[in-house]
Amino acid sequence: MELRRWNVRHVRMVLESAPVFSPFVRGAAVAAVRSRAGEDAVGQLLAAAQADAAESIPALPADLYLEFMRTGRREGYEDAQRQRRNMLYRLTLAEWLDGQGAFVDAIENIAFARLEETNWAWPAHARMLDMPDHPTVDLAAAMTALDLAEMDYLIGDALSPSLRARLRSEIDRRTVAPFLDRNDHWWLHSTPDRQVNNWTAVCVAGVVGAACYLETDLDRLANIITRGLHSLADYLETFDSQGGSSEGPDYWSYGFGNYVVLAQLLHARTGGQIDLLDDPQIREIAQFPVRTVLTQGLWASFSDSDSNPTFHPGLLSHLAERLELPALTELGMQNDFSVEVFNQFAWPLRQFAWPLPERNVAFGGTSHDWFADMAWMISRLDPGDPNSLRLAIKGGHNDEMHNQNDVGSLIAVSKGKVVLTDPGRGRYSKAYFGPERYSNIMASSRGHSVPVVNGHEQAVGRQHAASVITHSHGADADRLTLAMAAAYPAEAGITSLERDVVFDRSVRGGRVTLSDSYGFANGAGTFQSVLVTPLAVEAGPETVRIGDAAGGVSVRFDPQAVSVSTERHDGVEKQYAPSVDLTRVLFTALGNAASGQVNLEISPL
Repeated sequence: MELRRWNVRHVRMVLESAPVFSPFVRGAAVAAVRSRAGEDAVGQLLAAAQADAAESIPALPADLYLEFMRTGRREGYEDAQRQRRNMLYRLTLAEWLDGQGAFVDAIENIAFARLEETNWAWPAHARMLDMPDHPTVDLAAAMTALDLAEMDYLIGDALSPSLRARLRSEIDRRTVAPFLDRNDHWWLHSTPDRQVNNWTAVCVAGVVGAACYLETDLDRLANIITRGLHSLADYLETFDSQGGSSEGPDYWSYGFGNYVVLAQLLHARTGGQIDLLDDPQIREIAQFPVRTVLTQGLWASFSDSDSNPTFHPGLLSHLAERLELPALTELGMQNDFSVEVFNQFAWPLRQFAWPLPERNVAFGGTSHDWFADMAWMISRLDPGDPNSLRLAIKGGHNDEMHNQNDVGSLIAVSKGKVVLTDPGRGRYSKAYFGPERYSNIMASSRGHSVPVVNGHEQAVGRQHAASVITHSHGADADRLTLAMAAAYPAEAGITSLERDVVFDRSVRGGRVTLSDSYGFANGAGTFQSVLVTPLAVEAGPETVRIGDAAGGVSVRFDPQAVSVSTERHDGVEKQYAPSVDLTRVLFTALGNAASGQVNLEISPL
């Protein structure tokens, strides 16, 4: 579906002919949802909601909001607000499923507290407390709008008229009207200087989704929907021709997941006449999790993604059913009807409402996947054996979405354990998203298995990129050769740098060969090939042992050509995860020659 072809007049006509908007069942029909979920899951939810009803509402004072501006720390406010959200989610679901009014008072208390928050936007996005006439429309504000609109739809008949009126007024003031009337939202459209990212899908889904529930003026709703569709057209252009996203699997789940939420709501609001999933490109995008899985339970962790993202079971099963992609239900995401792991009400609601076939963990990818536009190659020795060797390597450039300076970065997995890592996201702080981002090891090339050239790391910017020289896939081997000199600043003095990576299936257990060939502009220079690991490292005269027999590799090198040293970084902070210890293994070319080559052979222990 070409989203830009929609105009206000066309959308208005569709809305006029649409049936009654019924995205979810209510009343007596909820019994079927409760039955499908099972009494154990429903009983646990009701018990949790009863505990929430007895709890005090977490406070959100101004000094907690301003903590980010003053110290760079964002968790204090976000965690307290997340507690409010989760309490409201559980109470709403419990009242929807139980329908006896037992949770209404507690719902109204928390809902009014949410309406009274000065900002719905997170401190990291608004920085200061908003002025009443210029609210910040960010991820959290948009999600809050949809949260409250869906709550109103599910249990509105049990809520007080004053709450429902205030809810409509605040959603419009804080999100819908600014979305429709202002053009200062950076995430609304791509510009020559900035590409949109997951924010576009999340913010558009929240605002337009809320309007689908609450807006009664069809002319205004047609304008809102049309603006959203045109914005989403820019979002879809961030994916490559194979459906890949340089933001990685985590942000596929978040951004594209919200795209699918809105697809469901628009389908229901227009009687299927606007179907955001009816497009061959969407089928490609939907397969990103099955194409980036390294082995069962582990994914390629490039950019600010992690190796073990959470995919919503409801999202996977919905896409599997709509797009006939059964592998999506075989990724090991069990539906435990949990609320705490979600950032918005849309997902716990859909955990109950969407069909959720239970499958055993089985899918571990195919032998090879290739994303040509992003230059990501993923190779697997034996997809049926989760313990077999796996490799991921990327080209790309250093101005990607959630960018890290990681051109040429590679990941190796053996026996279901990440041995050579791309460590994913660092702790989200003011510095991490500011000018100091690339002093953080997680975002700089120091945190990735890429060369150091004349003491220089890779530089940030789209011009600092790789180009693909060769890519091939065969039964015996996969190969990717990248030209990477442009990834480094001019001061590095590098005229040529080719990284050649071969995933060899012809040897028992598999093998990865890594060859970095380089040449300097002005005579001799220093060159280091680097491998980054979270595991223990033991260097020998001709091999480096990383990890152990339960998950590790040996790295063979020529001691006549390189020396080996290590560099430890303990307690590196991550977002939403424990800190990690990283070791950089540096293979330094001997002789400071004008040109040379570093060759490494990486084999499972």
